[in-house]
Amino acid sequence: MTVRTRLAVAILAGFIIVHMPARGALLATANVMAPLDLDAGPPGTWDVFNAQLRIAKSMGVDAVAVDVWWGKVEGAGDNQFDWSYYDRIVKAIEVAGLHWVPVMSFHQCGGNVGDNCNIPIPAWIWNRYKDQGVPREALQYQSEHDNASREVVSLWEDNLVVPQYQEFMSAFRSHFAAKSGITNEIDLGMGPAGELRYPSYNAHDGAVCGYPTRGCFQAYSGPARAAFRAYVLNKYGSLDGVNAAWKDSLGNTPLTDVVQIGPPDDQNPAHGRATGFISRKDEFQTQYGRDFIEWYNRSLVDHGSRVLDAAIATFGAGAFKDTPIGLKMAGVHWQMSDAAPYPRAAEMAAGLVQGSIDDLNDKAHGFGYQNILKMIASYNGRAKVVFHFTCLEKDDMEKEGDTPVYSLAKTLVFWVAQGAHDQGIAIKGENALEGGVTGDHGWDNIRNAFHYSWYNGLTVLRIGAVTTDSDTGQRRYRDFIKVCKVNCSPPAN
Repeated sequence: MTVRTRLAVAILAGFIIVHMPARGALLATANVMAPLDLDAGPPGTWDVFNAQLRIAKSMGVDAVAVDVWWGKVEGAGDNQFDWSYYDRIVKAIEVAGLHWVPVMSFHQCGGNVGDNCNIPIPAWIWNRYKDQGVPREALQYQSEHDNASREVVSLWEDNLVVPQYQEFMSAFRSHFAAKSGITNEIDLGMGPAGELRYPSYNAHDGAVCGYPTRGCFQAYSGPARAAFRAYVLNKYGSLDGVNAAWKDSLGNTPLTDVVQIGPPDDQNPAHGRATGFISRKDEFQTQYGRDFIEWYNRSLVDHGSRVLDAAIATFGAGAFKDTPIGLKMAGVHWQMSDAAPYPRAAEMAAGLVQGSIDDLNDKAHGFGYQNILKMIASYNGRAKVVFHFTCLEKDDMEKEGDTPVYSLAKTLVFWVAQGAHDQGIAIKGENALEGGVTGDHGWDNIRNAFHYSWYNGLTVLRIGAVTTDSDTGQRRYRDFIKVCKVNCSPPAN
């Protein structure tokens, strides 16, 4: 069965299982995102924001999601916290009669689509562990093009850096305990753009790895290589065991030293060290490829679990003990269809799908997302964890200008919701791009996802896109809230 045939079957099944429940999920929360940094705007920006808040309240919006930038609060030095900006923004939100959703943003502000700010993560973090023999390079992702990312700290040094995140969250808890009553959820930045993923299509690698390419793997630093080596040796017991398992890719040239165990490497960083690996479809056809993708994905999953554990330990008692904890996964929807040069490779480079299954389009394995979904589901009964997913406004088979991007965005929106539902996970949605909520077509897709699937909350990127009087975005969001908070089932034919 071809990939295209499998997709068709999955989508057909979706109309029976996914797209057509007895009724759509009721809208539990209708939120908007605040501007990235109000201080970076022109004169009058705060006045505009205050007016937007009043309009949002009149529309029925519940809360405002606010990036609490690590670099803005703790940029002056370790344990030197300045909350003054957030005191002001919380006051404005409260005066408007709204609640807020603070986002613990441990990533850089700037460098992503639509960013108009420049707030790097605290500069002191890069040299914080130098006296322990950990240079700044060890804290940074290194891509297959040998480029280093400074947008977020690499997950392979979580043992050092997650305690810093927890210190930040503890300081936030102490400072804002009196605002717990208007705090609807606390969200966690899990990676670049605050999303649970690797920076596989980010600015440090330039257009060669950016949307809508296959992306680039980020596992080429010393700590990443060491972590992969340890994973493989633990799985197979010895170098002989590794050679026996990887014979399909090693042929008659077995490894002679454990240091040869590493990520895909054509020895050509200018063209991408994993280019041959992907071109040969090693990720599907060899045990080495499946092992690498599985490790890469599970490393991301374990990172998500470590950050969640730190947040639950911090907020699980005291003023915020009943506040849900949220995390967000990016909708990497391009390079998915059968016509794509390398189907599902962009998701793999982002670390989102696993490598231990034969069919990434299989519902039984969460369409490739099972490891992430099972990790989130493992908190059921222990904590209130909410899963957010992006790209609800997008279409299948969209184009970038005249160039096809082999997108299955709409299909992916339903796949992820189906997988979350199967694991008993509460799922909420977002639009991927601000322009997606300024026209009717994007809103039609959002309504479709809520009518026929299990999304029960929406956060709109951003407040300005839905609070302009003449804007389609305001009309459609107002109507969406009015309808879906009462009955979000599909309209009668």
